[in-house]
Amino acid sequence: MSLWRNLYRGETEFDFVRHRRRFFLISATLIGISLLSLLVRGLDGSVDFTGGAIAEAPNQSEVDVAEYRSELASVGREGARVQIRTEPDQTQTVVIQTEALSVEDRNELVNTVAAVAGVDANDVNINSVGPTFGSEITRRAIEALVIFLVVVAGFITWRFEWKMAAGALAALFHDLVITAGIYSIVGFEVTPATVIAILTILGYSLYDTVVVFDKITENVHELGTRHTFTEIANLSMNQVLMRSLNTSLTSLLPIGSLLLVGSYLLGAATLREFALALFIGIAAGTYSSIFVASPLLTEWKEREPEWQRMQRRVARRSGETVLTAAEAASASATEA
Repeated sequence: MSLWRNLYRGETEFDFVRHRRRFFLISATLIGISLLSLLVRGLDGSVDFTGGAIAEAPNQSEVDVAEYRSELASVGREGARVQIRTEPDQTQTVVIQTEALSVEDRNELVNTVAAVAGVDANDVNINSVGPTFGSEITRRAIEALVIFLVVVAGFITWRFEWKMAAGALAALFHDLVITAGIYSIVGFEVTPATVIAILTILGYSLYDTVVVFDKITENVHELGTRHTFTEIANLSMNQVLMRSLNTSLTSLLPIGSLLLVGSYLLGAATLREFALALFIGIAAGTYSSIFVASPLLTEWKEREPEWQRMQRRVARRSGETVLTAAEAASASATEA
């Protein structure tokens, strides 16, 4: 109970900065795996991005996805995406997405689906969908994102300093790449709802990071003449740890409910796409604000002459030898 009491009061003494190399290695590994998957496998875009045809029919025969894929492959549609959705009344609906089709191919697809689903061809609903998220919309979205990042970096630099802005952007990059990487690795479909959710993640990640940076700035003004930046950063992160956890948990619990109840129990696939990206992104944002952005800032600040002098001053007062970040790195290289 003492741990929870200390956590609630912000009186924990976790040494986050001391283990920053380990945290950086974990993040670098996850980012490397994500980037590799994005380069090799890419993202599985929905029909809104690629265009094509969507066929829906009641799955009265209740056959599984494998049976549909086998029959579709026999008519040259082995690349079709097949999903069986359970409706609220417990009936099943099969949804098949393919590339754009000619009239003859559409008729062939309808007949194949009807035969496998055990329904009449008239019960199969098929629609052609164009790529609503075309190159022009994608270009404008990227431009808007770049402008957003520039404005955010400018504000944080004005409110705090440029190193904090760089740390916040590094945390954003961390969260977005890992979220996209998970979608690529697992093969989740990327829809417009996913894009909206990923953009929403930016706000959560920035909020957590700015809260920590604000506390660090406050403590620097109060304790900067008596403590090293590492000590101040550790103290600040421990003080806001419970606030960050509470903020994230209050966000993740309703999102988890949306993901479980809305998508899996009620069969709302659109909710699944939105909630899944939010859940992954907010969890990554909570991690990055504590274990990436702040330790990275500390790494940079401890190399400044002012804070190196403070390290030596604190070391003389305590009678211990404290190495600066540059000296520690040099010593590690020598020992290796």
